[in-house]
Amino acid sequence: MTPPPDRPDDDSDDAALFRAAIGEVRRLPDAVLPPTAPKPRPRARMAERDEALAREEFRHALDESLLEAGDALIYRRDELPPRVFARLRRGEISAQEELDLHGSPAREAEALLRAFLNDAREHGLGCVRVIHGKGRNGGSDYVDSRGSPVLKNLVDRMLRQRADILAFHSAPPAQGGTGAVLVLLAPPQRRR
Repeated sequence: MTPPPDRPDDDSDDAALFRAAIGEVRRLPDAVLPPTAPKPRPRARMAERDEALAREEFRHALDESLLEAGDALIYRRDELPPRVFARLRRGEISAQEELDLHGSPAREAEALLRAFLNDAREHGLGCVRVIHGKGRNGGSDYVDSRGSPVLKNLVDRMLRQRADILAFHSAPPAQGGTGAVLVLLAPPQRRR
């Protein structure tokens, strides 16, 4: 059998055979690459981890002494001047926002308080009021087995564990007394 006339005798050069079969080729212009998937937004993983550890620490801290219905919530960081804390204690620093946790189950109250404080921080608020109640009229959902108010102790522990809280004190009687707390938040430049 003889090879066709337009086919070279040597089949070893496949590239030449291919070029001969398809003819002249022109190069296409370089195409722009499709856009890559956007990079994920950065997450504050350390803050998320700290929040998770604080939640766990709170849940395991039940053996500590608990606050009673009439006890005042009191906390001040060392860097806060005593005069500012005295103004907070007397109710002279007005609350810019308020959260009422009355009637909220503990898990829901925890989530509401965390979201409220994060929102206050994002909006640059300096002082907020949290109404937690005294736990006297709520029944078994709001008082633990020892008779201690659940929401009041929850608020106390959560506020103590947050880095963006400078101080807090139970409100004066005209603003809710020991059933509410005034919270002084750190200025935005100190929260980073």
